[in-house]
Amino acid sequence: MTKLKIILSTLAMLCFMQVYGQTPIITGKITDELGKPIPGISVKIKGTSTGVSSDSQGVFSIKNVNPSTLVFSGIGYKTMEVSNRGQSSISVTLTEDQQNLNEIVVTALGVKRDKRNLTYSSQEVKGDQITQAKEPNLVNALAGKVSGVQITSSSGAPGSSSRIVIRGANSLYGNNEALMVIDGIPVNNDETGNLNSGPGTNRIADLDPNIIESINVLKGGAATALYGSDGAKGVIIITTKAGSQNKKPTLSFSSSFSMEKPLLPEIQNKYSLGSNGVYFDGVNQKTSTSWGALMDTLKIGGQAAKVYDQSDLFFKTGKTYTNTIGLNGGGAFSSYFLSYTNLAQEGTVPSTSFDRNTLFGKFSTQVVKDLNITFSLNYANTKNKKVPEGYALESPVWTIFSAPVSYDLQPATNADGTQRLYRFSRNNPYWVTENISQTSIVNRFLPTFTADYKPLDWLTITERFGADVYTEQGKYTESLLSVSNPNGRIVNSNSNFRQYNNDFIVNANKSFGDFNVEALLGNNIISTYYENAYANGVGITIPGFNNIASASTVKFTETSYLTRKIGFYLQSNIDYKKFIILSLTGRYDGTSVLAKNNRFYPYGSAATSFIFSNFFSKGLADVMNFGKLRVSYSTVGNASIGPYSLLTPYESQTIRNITFPYQGQSGFLISGTLSDPNLKNERINEFEVGLETGFFKNRLGLEVTYFDKKTKNGIIPSVAMAPSTGFNSTSVNSASMENKGIEVLLNAKPIVTENFSWDLTFNYSRIRNKVLSIYKDLNQVGNGFTFIFVGQPYGVIYGTRYARNAAGKLLTDNGGLPFAADEQGIVGDINPDWMAGIVNNFKYKQFSMSFSFDMKKGGDIQNNVDGYGYFYGTPKITEDRGPRVVDGVNATTGQPNTVSVSGQAYYQRANSVLESVIQDGTYVKLRNVSLGYNVKPDWLKKTPFKSLGIQLTGRNLWIYAPHFTGGDPEVSSFGSSNGSQGIYSFSTPTSRSIDFSLKLTL
Repeated sequence: MTKLKIILSTLAMLCFMQVYGQTPIITGKITDELGKPIPGISVKIKGTSTGVSSDSQGVFSIKNVNPSTLVFSGIGYKTMEVSNRGQSSISVTLTEDQQNLNEIVVTALGVKRDKRNLTYSSQEVKGDQITQAKEPNLVNALAGKVSGVQITSSSGAPGSSSRIVIRGANSLYGNNEALMVIDGIPVNNDETGNLNSGPGTNRIADLDPNIIESINVLKGGAATALYGSDGAKGVIIITTKAGSQNKKPTLSFSSSFSMEKPLLPEIQNKYSLGSNGVYFDGVNQKTSTSWGALMDTLKIGGQAAKVYDQSDLFFKTGKTYTNTIGLNGGGAFSSYFLSYTNLAQEGTVPSTSFDRNTLFGKFSTQVVKDLNITFSLNYANTKNKKVPEGYALESPVWTIFSAPVSYDLQPATNADGTQRLYRFSRNNPYWVTENISQTSIVNRFLPTFTADYKPLDWLTITERFGADVYTEQGKYTESLLSVSNPNGRIVNSNSNFRQYNNDFIVNANKSFGDFNVEALLGNNIISTYYENAYANGVGITIPGFNNIASASTVKFTETSYLTRKIGFYLQSNIDYKKFIILSLTGRYDGTSVLAKNNRFYPYGSAATSFIFSNFFSKGLADVMNFGKLRVSYSTVGNASIGPYSLLTPYESQTIRNITFPYQGQSGFLISGTLSDPNLKNERINEFEVGLETGFFKNRLGLEVTYFDKKTKNGIIPSVAMAPSTGFNSTSVNSASMENKGIEVLLNAKPIVTENFSWDLTFNYSRIRNKVLSIYKDLNQVGNGFTFIFVGQPYGVIYGTRYARNAAGKLLTDNGGLPFAADEQGIVGDINPDWMAGIVNNFKYKQFSMSFSFDMKKGGDIQNNVDGYGYFYGTPKITEDRGPRVVDGVNATTGQPNTVSVSGQAYYQRANSVLESVIQDGTYVKLRNVSLGYNVKPDWLKKTPFKSLGIQLTGRNLWIYAPHFTGGDPEVSSFGSSNGSQGIYSFSTPTSRSIDFSLKLTL
């Protein structure tokens, strides 16, 4: 028995020692106050280096040291300590720490900063909001989402340009569109590819929206000063997606298909081709007008006349196909992201299309300790097919909108091959789609290399190099027997663009007691080269052989320029006790386009913010958890001078009927515009003050900004000179202009539960612009379709207006018709009174829904579809064409008008007065509606898919424009240039679309 007791005791001791020798594990789950799991929370054993992080479900496992204290910490949550007394599992609920819940945003030069500490206004839009809009051009995807930003589409044709302006126009004649920056590298966004009437393509359309992680809009000079004079108009910071470290390869695929129906102007369908109520057949009697017989009573060949809905017959349902495949992953020291997207868009006008193939790759790795490099390459191939738009005789849209409902436009040709036309001077639209084409092919490369070296924990040295290189091949062909060019025409245009950008940046961030100091010092070098070879051939000698060498007359021109700029910049941010921040920025630029004595110029900004919520009592902080007041002042140069603008060049001439070169002899004369060799960049001075607040643990956030911006030394490229000087005009630095405005941004989370959430964003902006001076006593200058007047907003509409008496009553002639005043005047203002946007996002379990409205109050539009239509008798309003007595006063007698006139006479008189076609552009637009469903992950466990989702999206589903009779009040028919705004004139209509998409991850 004694031996047995010894043996049993020994076995028990061994078992105890075995159990004691094992390493126990403690597991747990971390959730927030709503019970949702929190991934990425650090779990450490206090006093040791042992630690882990919670997974995507908030679960963690860590060595059980008994006794011990576990420390739970993470960004946006209060640190929590839990005593461990041998438990096997622990459940932890973390609460949000509003003081540390900082939103990290990408600012100038790609520097990431806490939005809480910014001293200027910026607004971020996430990448999923961009892709959710289903817009091929990412500029359009921003519409209605950012305060202070106005976006205008030029046309509904595939690949057409869109204009983006921040805080109003800065320059009278220079570029007013925001600078585009991708991963820290400025890129070109010029409008190119237009070889005939109508808009081109803004080159940011080459970028695939599916690779965008976020877009941050920098609005004022204090935010953009580091970009030098190129950033004076505001900056759009685009950050692309990156791979993930310690992640197995993940393959994602998305596919979408959309259908587009054009938004058409209001056209009458009651009256036939003809004049004064008499029917014309368009064969034996030709005319351009539809003032003929009533269709309900008209008989042709003994049969009731057929009504042809010309728009419905001509425009087709547009289709867009988008397919994207992506690969994401990485190891312990590197990550990668690859993406390929094919977009194929068929326009609503036959033969028009836009195809884009993009390939993007980004690779990041840690070469050695403290040295990280990132390389990315974005390649795009786009092919755009268009037809002429606008006023051109070749424009098919013009003829469709003005064609009579009594005439069948098909077939397009007669038996002898000539065009079938009901009128003279314009091509048959169906003939155009088969015989006139404009093609643009672009190949573009955007490589970026970034190296970050951290020799000290508070010091980072960055070298970033990037390039923007593209070639564009454009070709325009117009077959024989065209109305505008009966002998045919061929145009070849080949362009090359190369821009190289290099930044060397030293960034230091160090704390000194209660102060935290961040200092950035850098150098920038940018070189830009552009060349274009343009050949115009008239007279096709071999039908169907569209080689310009076969043209009977060819005129060739070549253009090129090379510019360089060098800049040195410094920024310092001083933070005292996390409640007061001072930011100082300075930049010293030198550019090759200016004269030596003006070549270098300094500018900068000073800004401060005061976070007053740090001093709130607990009771007040529970209601208003965040409050910040910021003030800034900046002065920046605006790069408004093009290359070689200081020179007065020699130009090819046409003297009488002789155009040089003539019979092998070149002929040049010095330009009639004298250039000023002492021109300097425009200067923009801006004051900004803003208030940012957060309520109820940031469930409600309000940001209000006021800015006052003045442009000085504005360049006027053509001011009249005395002919005795030998020149007609000269360029001067003399204009001044101001923009004042208020921006409001409201973010709210009205409902947040375990299964349901509602996020709401509202933005509002009100901008007032005024031209302060032009040149000496000069009070007006022209600018395309709009004009510039001292004391008026930039871009008013000027032209003929109705004659009126002192009381404002219309004057009529003895025939009873109103007439134009002897003097022209201002008849409209293209600037809106205010703009606003509302975005709602709802989530219920696996379902999601979003919809957005945007609104514009005011902003006049010159509706030329109606204007020319008044003569033709095609607008819907002309259906009321009975006799009438115009409410007015006879200009001869001074008595009320009593003379009756016909509807045709009344509207054809209105056609000659510009005032009659100015319409208020106020609108409310249901911009986007999206419904989505993501399959539960549990349902996919036995499948190869990690995620699977579907989405249905509608765009432009409803538009309320009570004073506008066109299709869409948000377009500007001739492109994105300053002088093309506020006009609606026979461009391809924009569309209402429905999109279905599928996204899955392997």
